[in-house]
Amino acid sequence: MSYRAPVSDMLATLRHVAGLDRLIADGLAPELEGGVAEAVLDEAAKFAADVIAPLNRVGDLNGSKLKDGAVTTPPGWKEAYKAWAEAGWNALPAPEAYGGQGLPALLQSACIEMWNSAAFAFALGPLLTVGAIEALHAHGSEHLKETYLAKLVSGEWMGTMNLTEPQAGSDLNALRSKAERAGDGTYRITGQKIFITYGEHDLTDNIVHLVLARLPDAPAGTRGISLFLVPKYLVNADGSLGAHNDLRCSGIEHKLGIHASPTCSMAFGDNGGAIGWLIGEENRGLACMFTMMNNARLNVALQGVAIAERAYQQALAFAHERRQGTALDAPKGAPMSPIIVHPDVRRMLMDMRAKTQAARAISYQVAEALDRSHREADEGRRKAAAERAAILTPIAKAYSTDIGIDVASTGVQVHGGMGFIEETGAAQHLRDARIAAIYEGTNGIQAIDLVTRKLPLSGGEAVKALIAEMRGIVAEVERANTPGFGHAAARLGAAVDALERATQWMQAALGAAPADALAGATPYLKLFALAQGGTGLARKALATRSEAESAGDLATARFYAEYLAAEAPALELAVTEGAGAIADAAAVFAA
Repeated sequence: MSYRAPVSDMLATLRHVAGLDRLIADGLAPELEGGVAEAVLDEAAKFAADVIAPLNRVGDLNGSKLKDGAVTTPPGWKEAYKAWAEAGWNALPAPEAYGGQGLPALLQSACIEMWNSAAFAFALGPLLTVGAIEALHAHGSEHLKETYLAKLVSGEWMGTMNLTEPQAGSDLNALRSKAERAGDGTYRITGQKIFITYGEHDLTDNIVHLVLARLPDAPAGTRGISLFLVPKYLVNADGSLGAHNDLRCSGIEHKLGIHASPTCSMAFGDNGGAIGWLIGEENRGLACMFTMMNNARLNVALQGVAIAERAYQQALAFAHERRQGTALDAPKGAPMSPIIVHPDVRRMLMDMRAKTQAARAISYQVAEALDRSHREADEGRRKAAAERAAILTPIAKAYSTDIGIDVASTGVQVHGGMGFIEETGAAQHLRDARIAAIYEGTNGIQAIDLVTRKLPLSGGEAVKALIAEMRGIVAEVERANTPGFGHAAARLGAAVDALERATQWMQAALGAAPADALAGATPYLKLFALAQGGTGLARKALATRSEAESAGDLATARFYAEYLAAEAPALELAVTEGAGAIADAAAVFAA
């Protein structure tokens, strides 16, 4: 089954939930006036459906291959990437000074969702390039910017992120890769990196690696990590490619999913050291890399939305086609009915639809906050927007990727036995979705980040502002007095109440009993997501009530509130009363 981007729902979410209209009205996105956003998304949807989506199955079946140190991507991959870059899609959010279009992250987010729905493995490489551009633009020297940015922005070259090592996954304190000063302003990099997405491939002539390593006199721990730009090919003074740098792909992983995305092991410095250039300051590399990682975490959230949308579309189409049993109200002797008439199948499809649209709402809200954090003239407003984005980023990443797995699994269930058979493609979505909850910081780490680093922002006032905004939406639903909302106001109100109480408990526990706070971090994040996502869907339904297609928004908001957000009180109990059970479980795992 092919993919068609849900442009109308994307636009409704951009406008009414994320605040695209407000962004334009406030003069912060003048480039999107006059229907530009609609035009861009329409063109992106065509490219995603016509060029990228047909490659999804091809990529899964063929995978990327390593031979003699070179990686070959699946049939059609190079041609599609070339067409994608030449159409300017890589340059959409990039700085105009280096050939980019400088468009808002909010618009880029909708496009990222499309690329990943069309072919998850294809979109991974360009996503890392976007992050490399942002890190280099924010922290690189003028020489590095002039040498590399235009090529990265155009898509002629691609970028990677080299963090993980065999002994150093999420804990970068254990990082061992080394950097030695060469005396000419460059450095010699040696070490091993693993799980490097698109670390080697045949899509571009050069690959620009961003690599974390330690200098000999660096302090211990993460305070002693520096970031280096290490190209596959050195660049001559005239911009042409020179010698191959001292680095190689030593292997590619055989994975559960994303088969077409080459996940590489990289060896730096077999012959004396790969030549690298410092990005930012010595021993300040982690701060530079976080610029790239924060971008990547929103993009991974969008991957969760994307795979959920693709799985939902396929399950919906199958439910219309597949005939089993008869409808409850069918006359005796009637032929078999499409399975979509059965209540439990409708429940599964609504579960898929509601989770996908809620995750989309949260993710787009992150993008809008990021835009305001850069574009607002007032420093106080920039700070408030940055804190809003900081709180919502781990929620978007964890919730969206969790529901990506959940929705893809439900999609297999809708297909029944055929979902377990590879030829339908439903299984591929589940296999591909599984990685997103792991990379760019596991979802458990996202929950820890939320409760330990984000809740304390501005003395807790930043999270209070978000909860107050949710309460305002619940009040609007109550005032609307629209029968189609059912019990949505009551259920969403209860979810926000539960979130507020759990937040107060969590803030107290962080000081008095941090282990208890960490034990409740994951259910707390899910509770936050239920309230944020449910009120986002309600806001969209309120805004579209008078539009012709509003029935779907109203039904989705009601389902989310009555079926999904109803779990909030139980999650509150898990947050506030579950720590003891986890502490006692330590005896179960004692050696």
